[in-house]
Amino acid sequence: MQKDKFKALWISHSKIADFLKCPRLYYLRNVYKDPKTRHKITVMTPSLALGQIVHDVVESLSNLPVEQRFLISPLEKLAVAWQKVSGKMGGFIDEQEEQEYKNRAIKMIQNVIDNPGPILRKAIKAKTDESGLSYYWFDEEENIILSGKIDWLEYLEDIDSVGIVDFKTGKNDEDEDSLQLPIYLLLAKNLQSRPVAKMSYWYLDRDSSPKEVNVPDEREAKEKVADIAKRIKLATQINHFKCPKGGCFACLPLERILNGEGEMVGTSNYNQDIYILTRQPKHQPSEPIIPADIPH
Repeated sequence: MQKDKFKALWISHSKIADFLKCPRLYYLRNVYKDPKTRHKITVMTPSLALGQIVHDVVESLSNLPVEQRFLISPLEKLAVAWQKVSGKMGGFIDEQEEQEYKNRAIKMIQNVIDNPGPILRKAIKAKTDESGLSYYWFDEEENIILSGKIDWLEYLEDIDSVGIVDFKTGKNDEDEDSLQLPIYLLLAKNLQSRPVAKMSYWYLDRDSSPKEVNVPDEREAKEKVADIAKRIKLATQINHFKCPKGGCFACLPLERILNGEGEMVGTSNYNQDIYILTRQPKHQPSEPIIPADIPH
């Protein structure tokens, strides 16, 4: 089959995770397009806003030479970046909720400043396209492309290898069956020349350094990804994306958007229409808002 990236099935960790949670979720987030805007849709929540901005700030440091990474405080960069998700754009109900999440973001960035670890070592850049996305032809015969964005590729100079660091902003540990690091391994193996010597999760809200995990077996990783990719391809070919529960926690928020219950607040860099859903405030308006210290 002749390669055509515009007709290929693009898979990634997030798309695979969507499909495994609920095929209907996968369809609504990755296939469906609004008939009016011709854009895909997504629901913004405070947790997503927090993760997006913290990742943006930390990952941006890899674009700078080591000696320049802290010339401008990452907290100042956070203050600027946060404006992109302030208010409704971040799915926040009120100022108190927004300040709570902003305080969490400040704590995570301060953790990086206090315990820079791999941030003060050389970083390697995997090959990307103009949007910063890394991808390669996972299976040319099946016309499948594997894509993703590795948070940090640390250069291990003494052994001329790389270490993959994945930043975590959520409160829960990554499931040990997650395909995130196996997919990052495949991307790193195919998009840069050095071997992968170690892999780590860095839980920025509680750990002062990355937590190393075992490097997955490359062949096993490829087999697992191939199996799910073929299931997604078949579901796409026969247009079969039903929720096994007839509506679940994963797909119902997007179903509410289709039912006209959401409010569109903007468009993402990837041309997704960003929606928010109505929620009830957790706090009384009379409660004080106590901001964390942050440079202005």
